[in-house]
Amino acid sequence: MEGKKNEILVFGGTGYIGKYIVKASISLGHPTLVYTRPLNVQTPHSKAQLCKEFNSMGVTLIYGELEHDQILAVIKQVDIVICVLPYPQVMEQHKIIDAIKVAGNIKRFLPSEFGVEEDRVKPLPPFQAFLEKKRNIRREIEAAGIPYTFVSASCYGAYFVNYLLRPYEKKIDITIYGNGETKAVLNYEEDIAMYTIKVANDPRTCNRVVIYRPSKNIISQNELISLWEQKCGQNFRKDVVPEEEIVNLSQTLPPPHNILVSILHSIFVRGDLVNFELGENDLEASKLYPDYNYTSIDQLLDIFLANPPAPASAAFE
Repeated sequence: MEGKKNEILVFGGTGYIGKYIVKASISLGHPTLVYTRPLNVQTPHSKAQLCKEFNSMGVTLIYGELEHDQILAVIKQVDIVICVLPYPQVMEQHKIIDAIKVAGNIKRFLPSEFGVEEDRVKPLPPFQAFLEKKRNIRREIEAAGIPYTFVSASCYGAYFVNYLLRPYEKKIDITIYGNGETKAVLNYEEDIAMYTIKVANDPRTCNRVVIYRPSKNIISQNELISLWEQKCGQNFRKDVVPEEEIVNLSQTLPPPHNILVSILHSIFVRGDLVNFELGENDLEASKLYPDYNYTSIDQLLDIFLANPPAPASAAFE
């Protein structure tokens, strides 16, 4: 007989990747709580609708601010904490860490990461400063002795397919960053979420970094465009932005725009998602869970042909 499922608390569960993680947690049978700001007249309609959907799925919504006593009371009720707060709130995780230390009951904490493996890359300065805040959180978790898993989920697949190919705009132009040959890793958000709930509960991943680098999702911009052209039966005009221009933009654009171009440089020019080998001591998600049938980039483009996910934008300020 299967034992009691761990209760999971998600901070940022109404955000872009958060909603996928909440739904994955529910689908895998975990009692799931979402800590979110109270709804009011300024609340976007999309968030209010998502909260209704969560309620119908059996998610427990806890409304409150990121204040010590409020979050401590909730953390004491659960086993696992997953944080997917957006970049502007990354340093707010200090409050969550403080509450976890006081509570003393958390089996695993997954901080807000889900991108590059920040301890193994050195990107352009704007992105480096962005990652330094996340490294700061990592070091504090380690020093506190909190059981953790650090997730390097690579690229959000649907997000970057929308960004790179812009299928909603119906244009004949596609922008290529650098020479287009650098490999990246594009993972469908639903798979990122499922892997995340699995690693949060897996004894093998305690106090480890897990990298999401499934082989079928490693692809260059040129390969992605060619595959898309084959699927939609259209040829696109390629507008190349050379590396020198991207570097210059990272130095001259104001924040937060300089962060975005630095991320594009890191992923699609430097190849920071794949420019280090995974050794026998590294944990890679598709190897940990070989029976999980993840969505390949080829299949993701089929989803875009049939029922394209809506485009989104990342929050940097």
